[in-house]
Amino acid sequence: MKEICIVEFPSNLGLKEPQPGKEPGVKKLPDWLWKHNLHKEIDPKNILRLDPPKYTNIKDPETTILNANALVDYAREQAYLINNLLSQNKFPFVLGGDCSILLGPAIALKQKGNYGLFYLDGHTDFMDVSLSETGGVGGMAASIVTGKGPEKLTNILNLAPYIKEENLWCTGNREYDDEYENEIRNSSATYISLYELRKQGISNCIEAFLSQVKTKNLDGFWLHIDVDVLNNSIMPCVDSPSPDGLTYDEFNELTSCLFQSEKLSGLEITILDPDLDTTGQYTKEFVKQLTTTFNKYKS
Repeated sequence: MKEICIVEFPSNLGLKEPQPGKEPGVKKLPDWLWKHNLHKEIDPKNILRLDPPKYTNIKDPETTILNANALVDYAREQAYLINNLLSQNKFPFVLGGDCSILLGPAIALKQKGNYGLFYLDGHTDFMDVSLSETGGVGGMAASIVTGKGPEKLTNILNLAPYIKEENLWCTGNREYDDEYENEIRNSSATYISLYELRKQGISNCIEAFLSQVKTKNLDGFWLHIDVDVLNNSIMPCVDSPSPDGLTYDEFNELTSCLFQSEKLSGLEITILDPDLDTTGQYTKEFVKQLTTTFNKYKS
């Protein structure tokens, strides 16, 4: 694997307030992961940090999206940083933050070539803004980076779409609602719910994805890991918990297949909220599981 650089994007700009006057706690995630030894276990060559603009709970009147202008400004800065790392043939190991941190890396990938996106998440995040009650980009990140949504966010630097819709694999959703799922079912993305993932088999699913990456001659792919893809019993400290989810055995099988690929260009981890894991018990286990699997293939 390439030289690893941990990149910290401690942003909560894509989420609503959990209660009036309180910011989402996920912005504390990079420091929380540091405290629980992720940085030590990954042992990167470098650690970079880019703090976001100030959070507000105000919707942009033009787009009805929370923190829209701040998200655009932040994405441009993120893209510049990630682009530099990719140009130096380094591997960005990105720590969020909520799922809106995907915008910057996606822009950088478009600047570098034609990339795929493996979106591992307990939700599709392929929601149209018209269906969003909160206006949070965290629930629309996959759709926005593939060009669906307000142009202010989908066409930053005139680069829409950052990821071609047909190069998106959305995997692990367990919000089984037709109106919600039909958004991605009716797209040209590949959609594999948690149910279908288990039915098809994890290794078969990843083999099919990597085969597409090769067949399409993509320059690489980005891995998005939202920790809410995990079973709620082992990862309850997320903003939108729901029943079921991947076990660590399933999660490790899936990620190990992806970590082995030379086409993996970078990854991001999102949504674990330190405010919801006050003892650190869930974070410690997550760090142990993720780093053990990742470190098998990094050298």
